[in-house]
Amino acid sequence: MDNKEVILGVYDRPEPRQWFGLSFQHLFAMFGSTVLVPILVGINPAIALLSSGLGTLAHMSVTRFKVPAYMGSSFAYIAAMQLLMKQGGMPAIAQGAITGGLVYLIVAIAVHFAGRAWIQKVLPPIVVAPIVMVIGLSLAPTAVSDSMYKTLANGSEQYSLIFLVISLITVLSIVMYNIYGKGFIAVIPILLGIITGYIASLIIGTLTHQPIITFSGITKAPWFTASAVTFPMFSESFKFYPSAILTMAPIAFVTMTEHFGHIMVLNSLTKKDYFKEPGLDKTLTGDGVAQVLAGILGAPPVTSYGENIGVMAISKIHSIYVIAGAAGLAVVISFIGKITAILESIPTPVIGGASIALFGVIAASGLKILVENQIDFDNKKNLLISSVILVVGIGGMVLNITKNLQVSSVALATVLGIVLNLILPNE
Repeated sequence: MDNKEVILGVYDRPEPRQWFGLSFQHLFAMFGSTVLVPILVGINPAIALLSSGLGTLAHMSVTRFKVPAYMGSSFAYIAAMQLLMKQGGMPAIAQGAITGGLVYLIVAIAVHFAGRAWIQKVLPPIVVAPIVMVIGLSLAPTAVSDSMYKTLANGSEQYSLIFLVISLITVLSIVMYNIYGKGFIAVIPILLGIITGYIASLIIGTLTHQPIITFSGITKAPWFTASAVTFPMFSESFKFYPSAILTMAPIAFVTMTEHFGHIMVLNSLTKKDYFKEPGLDKTLTGDGVAQVLAGILGAPPVTSYGENIGVMAISKIHSIYVIAGAAGLAVVISFIGKITAILESIPTPVIGGASIALFGVIAASGLKILVENQIDFDNKKNLLISSVILVVGIGGMVLNITKNLQVSSVALATVLGIVLNLILPNE
């Protein structure tokens, strides 16, 4: 390596021809999940792509171009964002995203001065795992509803066997791509599953003479547009939503554990120690800055993506240049109106099928944490903490402090889990 490569932290610098292909490959891996989150919440998917690209570049700048991490839309905040969307629309979600970013920045300062051992005491596996399960399972009713019911002109819902068939085709195709796909195919099952469900919708709609997809929005959409950028924090109708802070801040602590896990995997993959250089405080700051930027733009909160790690494991190339290229491509694509229109035309049952797979994987990831850490449920403390978190979170318990001030079930379950872990005796 020459000095410039050492500064940039580049382990493999591909040739220009390879660079574009590899960057597109990385973006392709992140694309499905990144655009699915805003679609589920009711946000323009183009702004999520823009935030993803700019957030990745911001993270690279903070970490001095040493960590090959890509930032994409976070699934952990979906339930909270859906709640905030009903309460105050995009301004409320924007405040929540900025709040999550500020939590990261505060923790980064604490890690810089006090180290990271205290985080394990506040968020041990017995707290994190059930919360992760809650994040997945609390969204299950939405996924199932999208898979079975179509909305009529009068606003009522009607059971649809066609919707159910399309949803099952989508979810089963995701499973097949994941299990039997080789190489890069196995990294992008969500995107391929959505494409399969989209094609199935076209075929089934044609055969049944019940069009499921309308193309009017695609034909009317301009090729280039910046309409997705709204800056909700600076809108004339802006007002302060305290519930956004109370709802999003606790969840930020949970997504941090995902951050730690990704850094550890990157350490193993690249044979580097990012906890030391550039340091956990820098990587947390990068995530925080990216989330604040997402809130300013009016996008969902972002987090580092495991799909990115999967692509690097397959390609054996851990290049900052490639990740930066993927981020740049995401920014460019976010301004192509036709692509946004295609994403917005994805039918509800396809979204439902993809959601079943994704939310199920999230919940199963919580179980995985419990198994890997060999949590002892003969210990009453562990049993009670997990029980309270699961019932409060999945049951949908919310804390209404005032008429306009509400704490979501996921946030409330997170707070209760942390408090119980700190006050209950180990034996």
